[in-house]
Amino acid sequence: MTRTAHELDHRIVGDDIQCVEITLDPQETVVAEAGTMMMLDDGIVMETIFGDGRGQTQGFMDKMLSAGKRVLTGESLFMTTYTNRTTGRRTAWFASNMPGKILALDLREYNGRLIVQKNSFLCAAKGVNIGIAFNKKIGTGLFGGEGFIMQSLEGDGMVYVNAGGTLVQRDLQPGEVLRVDTGCLMGMTGGVDYDIQFVGGIRNTLFGGEGLFFATLRGPGHVWIQSLPFSRLADNIIASAPAHGGKSQGEGSILGGIGRMLDGR
Repeated sequence: MTRTAHELDHRIVGDDIQCVEITLDPQETVVAEAGTMMMLDDGIVMETIFGDGRGQTQGFMDKMLSAGKRVLTGESLFMTTYTNRTTGRRTAWFASNMPGKILALDLREYNGRLIVQKNSFLCAAKGVNIGIAFNKKIGTGLFGGEGFIMQSLEGDGMVYVNAGGTLVQRDLQPGEVLRVDTGCLMGMTGGVDYDIQFVGGIRNTLFGGEGLFFATLRGPGHVWIQSLPFSRLADNIIASAPAHGGKSQGEGSILGGIGRMLDGR
């Protein structure tokens, strides 16, 4: 079957902190988030675009709408395209911003639509629609946290997403329910029903340390779960950083050592 999106070849390199090599034929284009490019062959032209990467198929108002949607997800108004302007094949490399895995997914194998965490998207073939997926349920909107506004990837091209830590995949049967930490939900197919559930219980709420809400996923569909969301990694780094430079508070002292033991460090 002929794609409407550009045809991309790829190679994923590395084990725990991966990068992806995209091979572009002449005039082929890959669309990427800002800050993900690692290196380029000579002859690949970089261009900042307004909107979601579909290019000439969009009118001005469509571009304004797609850019506004990206702002709601916390992303930039702009994306970056990388086009091979030579007569031979060239490569562009893109890297993840956290330890984990990069997945190469063909949207044709998922009925043309995937829903992923907003910071999971790395790059995609030109022609893929990179928008947002709102959940209309008010509970999800008010309490979904990281999982409330997710990115919707639509089309028939290749997309590349990154998952933090270890990746677990599950196929949910019709009616099967899985409860997940909202940050650990990396992505899902379009048919999965997504909502928010209160953890419940005073002790769980005050001392559980897992947040107040679960994401509940109801099948049928495929889900991707990540063990180390970027926000959790960032929080751990900030919590361990010295408050005013130098050694952390209590470091090297008896009280500091006891505090780290009690804190599980």
